[in-house]
Amino acid sequence: MADSVLYEVGDGLATVTLNRPEAMNALDTHTKNALRDALLAARADQAVRAVLLTAAGRAFCVGQDLKEHVGTLAAGGGLTTVAEHYNPIATAIATMPKPVVAGVNGVAAGAGAGFAFAADYRVAADTASFTTAFAGVALGADSGMSWTLPRLVGHGRAADLLLFPRSVPAAEALAIGLVHRVVPAADLPAEALAVARQLAAGPTVAYAALKEALAFGADHSLPESLAKEDALQARAGASRDHRAAVSAFVAKQDPVFEGR
Repeated sequence: MADSVLYEVGDGLATVTLNRPEAMNALDTHTKNALRDALLAARADQAVRAVLLTAAGRAFCVGQDLKEHVGTLAAGGGLTTVAEHYNPIATAIATMPKPVVAGVNGVAAGAGAGFAFAADYRVAADTASFTTAFAGVALGADSGMSWTLPRLVGHGRAADLLLFPRSVPAAEALAIGLVHRVVPAADLPAEALAVARQLAAGPTVAYAALKEALAFGADHSLPESLAKEDALQARAGASRDHRAAVSAFVAKQDPVFEGR
């Protein structure tokens, strides 16, 4: 992977690190390509059972690299990056058949916030903040935020945050449901890693079923959701991890999951 995105796999965990600290991890084309490719690699790798998305430096990601974007506009280019980069990245995170943890170390703005919102679990430093940013540069939402934000905070609050973009500090983000956990900044790397490692050691097939059920249930009826649960439960119930967990329960032992 390119230097602007670091990719490491160990003990079932893929760690994807945005690595343009000098630019607050702004998303230039090079970085967007590398991030998309890293996430697709994590999805395809059977050895990967969870993903940790985090960043180097004092920011998580400030979104689109506007310096590069100015040049694109001057050359008569349009916003092809939404279809080419942002949609595949948001899709890869949200539909990853394994848990994705976002370790948000600093400001997350625009697409940077959108990618964090697409993750399954967000751990934020107490110095982190979130802003939608789009309206401030006369743009609509992208990076999946029109889908994720209302599901996290409700339609009314999502409209407020999109129409009147502002910096939401970590404490408020926790209170309104944008993040799951806030820790001191110095503790963030270890805390996010611990959460991701716990998920990487868990029942991967069941996690995939839970993610799919939540996404499906958000916009389907109860009968449709019950049918979906039935199908997903059949898949999870046929897994080796389910059989091992039942056997461990009967033997009064802790289960050891293989992710299969």
